[in-house]
Amino acid sequence: MTQGLQKETADGAVRLNKYISDAGVCSRREADRLIETGKVEIDGMVATLGSRVCPGQRVKVDGRLISREEEMVLLAVNKPRGVVCTTDTRWGDQTIYELLNYPKRIFSIGRLDKDSEGLLLMTNNGDILNKIMRAGNYHEKEYVVTVDKEVTPEFLKKMSEGIYLEELDVKTRPCLAEKAGSNSFRIILTQGLNRQIRRMCKACHYRVTKLRRVRIMNIELGDLRPGAYRNVSRKEYAALREALKHSRG
Repeated sequence: MTQGLQKETADGAVRLNKYISDAGVCSRREADRLIETGKVEIDGMVATLGSRVCPGQRVKVDGRLISREEEMVLLAVNKPRGVVCTTDTRWGDQTIYELLNYPKRIFSIGRLDKDSEGLLLMTNNGDILNKIMRAGNYHEKEYVVTVDKEVTPEFLKKMSEGIYLEELDVKTRPCLAEKAGSNSFRIILTQGLNRQIRRMCKACHYRVTKLRRVRIMNIELGDLRPGAYRNVSRKEYAALREALKHSRG
């Protein structure tokens, strides 16, 4: 799957941070940090913030030549419990990158904590990452959650209306929460606070025993086995791109 890349000016020049993001190196924000620290060159000259790249120019990041014409990779992954979504191996945990051993450089769109499992999107396209990650875009993520005691109507009402999380000093957005079993429920969030569902349950005196993400926007986990991945289909990507058309990012 490849993504069309529109020219931003009449001569085809694009902002450097977007060029780096489109090449799948990192997000635009991280690209700005790389530029600020002098790690980016255009035709052998150290680049500055706000630089533009014209067709035919050569861009290097940390000495590596990059290109935004790479084929876009977008994977749906079933992250198993116990695997972490980071490249940090200091603590001995298996990372999602080690597990997949994918032949191209990709990065996760958001994270699932170590004890959670389910759908994770991974890509080499920074533009998609930016648009899905921005909380202001209100993109849906659906989870199936098992807790340590019976799910009651009162509990679901509290979860749906939003809960003040003292440790983060924020009230969660209203969401959809419905019973899925005696000790389980489905919840659809449009924000991604750190360990949000676990914190919300704790505030209601419940403890999460299993948390599985089953959907991100229109992409569903389906019957993908733990540790496996698949390419997002053209149909799924077309619907995703349409949903992201008016996103900020």
